[in-house]
Amino acid sequence: MNGILTPDSVLPSLHVTSKKQALHELAKRASVITGLGERAIFDTLVERERLGSTGVGRGVAIPHGKLASLDRVYGVFARLTRPIDFDAVDEHPVDLMFLLLAPEGAGADHLKALARVSRLLRDDGMLDRLRGCETADALFSLLNEQEASSHAA
Repeated sequence: MNGILTPDSVLPSLHVTSKKQALHELAKRASVITGLGERAIFDTLVERERLGSTGVGRGVAIPHGKLASLDRVYGVFARLTRPIDFDAVDEHPVDLMFLLLAPEGAGADHLKALARVSRLLRDDGMLDRLRGCETADALFSLLNEQEASSHAA
C-alpha cells in the first residue's frame, strides 16, 4: 500500500462498538492525515454506506469515498479490538477496516486502489497475519511488504 498508507494511518487496536462510531473514528484519523475536515469525510463515508454496505465479507470492510479537495488517494487501516456489526454481505461482523479516500476526479486511481486493497484483503493468510499483529509498525510493514512481494511476482 505504498503511497496510500503511512505509519500514522494505521490503527492497531481501535475500540468502537458500532458502524457509525467506526466510521467516525476513521474520519477523525483521515482528517489529521489529509488536513480535511472530519465532518466532510464522515459525511462522505455515510453517504457511500447508504448505497450499500462496504462490508465485503470475512470480517473486512473497505469504506471509501471521493472528496474534491484531495490531491491523491489516502488510506487508513484499522484493526478493531472487537468485531462490530457492519451489515456486511456475508452478515459476519467486521474487525478489519481499510478506509480509502480519493480526489473527486481520480476515476482510475480510485478504482485501482480499491482493487489493490480488495485483492490484498481477500487472502485468508493475509487476514490471519493482520489479525495477529500487535503494533501499528507491524501492521504497516505487513501491508507494504505483502504488496511489494505481489508486485515482484
